[in-house]
Amino acid sequence: MASEFTEDVARGVLAEACAATGLNAGGAELLRLGSNAVFRLASAPVIVRIAQDPSAAEEMKRGAAVARWLASEDYPATRLVPGLAQPAVVGGRVVTYWESAQDRVEYVRLDELGDLLKRLHWLDEPESLGLSYYDPFSRVAGGLAALTEVSEDEREFLEQRAARLQKDLARVDFVLPFGAIHGDANVGNAIRHRDGHAILIDLDSFALGHREWDLVLTSLYYERFGWHTKAEYESFVYHYGFELRNWPGYEVLADIRELMMTLWLGTRTSGDPRLVGEFRRRLDALCTDGSRRDWQPF
Repeated sequence: MASEFTEDVARGVLAEACAATGLNAGGAELLRLGSNAVFRLASAPVIVRIAQDPSAAEEMKRGAAVARWLASEDYPATRLVPGLAQPAVVGGRVVTYWESAQDRVEYVRLDELGDLLKRLHWLDEPESLGLSYYDPFSRVAGGLAALTEVSEDEREFLEQRAARLQKDLARVDFVLPFGAIHGDANVGNAIRHRDGHAILIDLDSFALGHREWDLVLTSLYYERFGWHTKAEYESFVYHYGFELRNWPGYEVLADIRELMMTLWLGTRTSGDPRLVGEFRRRLDALCTDGSRRDWQPF
């Protein structure tokens, strides 16, 4: 379905979804087209998210339930539009409606992300959420199965790397508590509300897991990719209160997230030369243990 999920397809679903709820899709701005198409409506302070995967109903249902729980805890996170049955299925796609928190895209500082995660990790999640256990290798397996533009040797390399990392993970001793995690925590999923405070967004990956998983992307972005400055990263560590890179399991988690990022991109190239080029760059770096400093965020 990835190759069929174009902006035109997403806008068709958006028009139908808005018509069904009394909203106006005219002039909607496409903010992102990836695992979800994310639109900001021009006619109302509403964000509409449309899942690329038609079978994502359970994931989106979980995200909506998490949003309601965080609202009940007065936790600073994205909020559902009230009064609508969510998630909805429109045109065979899964749709959710969220309050628009800002008028232009502005991400938070890393110290604010550290505060958000520290506060999140203090919460006690209710059993009624029905969160599943965080399993990175289910995503790795799905990514491997969906890859098409790789040679047999490249596929074998990726499969062997995944198998080795799975064994390495089984030997990791986690030191932070186990509980609810965002599952994809990074500065791209934390934005500034129009009133000035930081909020967490994209709640679909919430799961039960060790809190180290919510720290590894920020550490990886700084240490291997150079996407954060030293001062920014140190502010994150100070505000959260834990330096993941001093923990022996860091390299394993970082290697797993690198593999997940590469596979995710490899299943979404759709002939786009930019995405194809970035996927080949990442794959080459993994195969040769080359530098990651030229990796680009998507």
